[in-house]
Amino acid sequence: MAEVEIGIGKNGRVAFGLDAVGIVPSRRTRDPADVSLVWEIDAYRFDLPIVIAPADAISSPAAAITAAGLGALAIVHAEGLWARHAEPAPLVAELLDLDPEAATARLRELYAAPVDPELVAAGISEMRAAGIVAAAALRPRHVTALSPVLVDAGVDLLVIHAPAVSAEHQSRRVEPLNLKRFIGELDVPVLVGGCASFSTALHLMRTGAAGVIVGVGPGGADTTRDVLGVGVPMATAIADAAGARMRYLDESGGRYVHVIAHGGMRTGGDIAKAIACGADAVMADAPFAAAVDAPGQGGYWPMDVLHSSLPRGRWQPAPPMGTLDRILHGPAPVNLGTLNLAGALRAAMATTGYASVKEFQKAEVMVTATVR
Repeated sequence: MAEVEIGIGKNGRVAFGLDAVGIVPSRRTRDPADVSLVWEIDAYRFDLPIVIAPADAISSPAAAITAAGLGALAIVHAEGLWARHAEPAPLVAELLDLDPEAATARLRELYAAPVDPELVAAGISEMRAAGIVAAAALRPRHVTALSPVLVDAGVDLLVIHAPAVSAEHQSRRVEPLNLKRFIGELDVPVLVGGCASFSTALHLMRTGAAGVIVGVGPGGADTTRDVLGVGVPMATAIADAAGARMRYLDESGGRYVHVIAHGGMRTGGDIAKAIACGADAVMADAPFAAAVDAPGQGGYWPMDVLHSSLPRGRWQPAPPMGTLDRILHGPAPVNLGTLNLAGALRAAMATTGYASVKEFQKAEVMVTATVR
């Protein structure tokens, strides 16, 4: 990848966001009915390569059950409101009558309540009783304390999630989580991220993770880039992680680690381009907040709003666009790319001639040239 000189003493890689990428049709087209969107990770199979991110506004045990019925995987956050309050819905409803600043301040008050292990266990049990894949996320700093609760409750997929996660966290204050040892001693498959480079993705794969999440900050109401200055163009980040996957496949003797793209996914076109750049699945946030049956009840906020000293993002309104079913599967009478996400992905694959997600990862893409 070419570098440019930013100034004397500093160069930077040229990188591309999804907006700069277009998928090139191949020599054939396909009937959309012949296209398979099936995604498998570890022992679990899903009809869609679409993951609803671990954010309270869009995912809860009840919402995860609904999403599973529609073919998607929804990850609940084990440090969420449902894990702190027995009846979170009335508390969330209060936010709708407040301005964004007041709603954000009220959210931080709600997150000040401690996580209740009994509520966590009850939520996982609810998902298990419904017969769905129970996936739950934790921030790295709370994995040691709370993962036993999730494992005892029968969690199927454990997600270690933060804007940036590394396999080499260093701290003088506390003993850092040894990811490789932790994952090696756990019988539950682990997804870990975010990450944003070839080297970080490869290091995370070497820990034994079943999948890595690529991207820094989900977009939408998240302000990680504004607050920290940390962020990467997603097309390049996904392609880098896909390259790490190939490297690890060779060095491990055939172990395949899934790449899950997470960052600024707004439309069906974004999802299609992310997979064409090499992702196995896409994790999205804000599009699902527009569901009338979302736990946010018309509002959206990123989970980094709960950070104790440096919160990022805020509560914001999310005008309803229909049910989760409509957002995933349509119909979409007027469509700007935010309805019928699965249908858009299927049509993109059919239009460009690919029958499966694995094939679509090999699609040719072009980048819009920038005139200087």
